[in-house]
Amino acid sequence: MSRPHLQIIVGSTRPGRRGHAVATWIHDLAVQHAGFEVRLVDLAEVALPLLDEPRPPQRGQYDHEHTRRWSAIASAAEAYVFVVPEYNHSYNAATKNALDYLAKEWTGKPVAFVGYGGVAAGARAVQALLPVVCALGMLPVTRSVNIPFIRQTVNRDGVFEPAPGLDENATGVIDELLRLTTALSAARLAAPAG
Repeated sequence: MSRPHLQIIVGSTRPGRRGHAVATWIHDLAVQHAGFEVRLVDLAEVALPLLDEPRPPQRGQYDHEHTRRWSAIASAAEAYVFVVPEYNHSYNAATKNALDYLAKEWTGKPVAFVGYGGVAAGARAVQALLPVVCALGMLPVTRSVNIPFIRQTVNRDGVFEPAPGLDENATGVIDELLRLTTALSAARLAAPAG
């Protein structure tokens, strides 16, 4: 049986961001975990403009090539980890924009979060995202990874240096994501056609 496809999505697109370093760390942990086929998706490279489709995404009728490309990328995954910064007690605009572009591509798929920031460790960003992903029909795992004082955890070479215990916490989140992904896949296979 093939392994399910997991996308690690870098939510921050701004210059000087630390999110890519964090996403690389969680990507490498997921690869070591070996439960998923893992792909890193960088929203800075996806380069979506502010939502510019004339029809609601629930129709799946996209006029723009950038939307069709983003739809194909997101559709290829069976589960997601969003790596998101906390801005002003919430998550960032690029993440919201990327989520809002699509609908059916997200529905019924598990999602986990790695939040990062200052003293609140990205927890408020994750909490603000929960009703959004639920409205899209995604299924969030019960735990998240929260990283405080992000400026102190990325070294001069741009490498994230996790605090003691963070690797284990993140691996536990990946375990939970795999269990949920596997259960949903089995349920889809067992469901009657039609």
